[in-house]
Amino acid sequence: MEEGVICQWSVFRSLLAILQWWAFNVTVIIINKWIFQKLDFKFPLSVSCIHFICSAIGGYVVIKVLKLKPLITVDPEDRWRRIFPMSFVFCINIVLGNVSLRYIPVSFMQTIKSFTPATTVVLQWLVWRKYFDWRIWASLIPIVGGILLTSVTELSFNAFGFCAALLGCLATSTKTILAESLLHGYKFDSINTVYYMAPFATMILAIPALLLEGNGVLEWLSTHPYPWSALIIIFSSGVLAFCLNFSIFYVIHSTTAVTFNVAGNLKVAVAVLVSWLIFRNPISYLNSVGCAVTLVGCTFYGYVRHLLSQQPPVPGTPRTPRTPRNKMELLPLVNDKLDDKV
Repeated sequence: MEEGVICQWSVFRSLLAILQWWAFNVTVIIINKWIFQKLDFKFPLSVSCIHFICSAIGGYVVIKVLKLKPLITVDPEDRWRRIFPMSFVFCINIVLGNVSLRYIPVSFMQTIKSFTPATTVVLQWLVWRKYFDWRIWASLIPIVGGILLTSVTELSFNAFGFCAALLGCLATSTKTILAESLLHGYKFDSINTVYYMAPFATMILAIPALLLEGNGVLEWLSTHPYPWSALIIIFSSGVLAFCLNFSIFYVIHSTTAVTFNVAGNLKVAVAVLVSWLIFRNPISYLNSVGCAVTLVGCTFYGYVRHLLSQQPPVPGTPRTPRTPRNKMELLPLVNDKLDDKV
């Protein structure tokens, strides 16, 4: 009886963790799109910089003031030699995500972001000469096919936004791959990641944002009918972006690797549906089919990675990079999808 209660509580906790993760993630995406489209605040560098500032302050408060998470100590030399390069790629990744969101619908942007597994595998194969099982390559076919179908049939296609989203996939892949070498020896969780990388990202982005968008922001403040209300929404998106990191940490500790993968792909479907209900961007039948094929392909890719990770390696054969086997290995070295995240 007691074991049954514990099992039911575990299932309920996992479901609750997934739902709050979806809620924060989708809310951040929708608010960012609302800022660009409805508030007419067309400054993705400034929005990204505000997110970094809010995340840097939030990380300091959680770790140093409230002490809700223990600080992972990093050598001063490693902060510049390892953390700073990661922060640079991290910054580019978030900026490209916001730039793409500025020009293309949420549904299209989220579908393109699902191309990340393919870019990661190709980069590891080309640059690092990593071996991959044929089943990994086969699992990428529906992802690539779905992306092609979605791109060809997208009714609100914008070349600049499309390129920014694709480059964002490359930046995400580069960030993930570099983390294996640059952050080797440090087991960062999502909160410590933000604590160390957000201040660096703010330093990197502040001057470009000021030079490229400063005059535009001042003009927007002087012409917008309700600037203070709009600013509250913009800074609220930054606070929610930081809260998203907490939700990621919670869902990772409450679910298995397979559940995390499936929930992540379903989250994209939820974001696409909610964005369509709010913004009513036109979506053709073939476009929705392409999106569905891509998400199914991503789920299949994660399943194949999980299956291969459970198999013992064949002597003399290089191992295929595997999915995490336990919850500690699931902790992201860097913030993925604020790819959607900060």
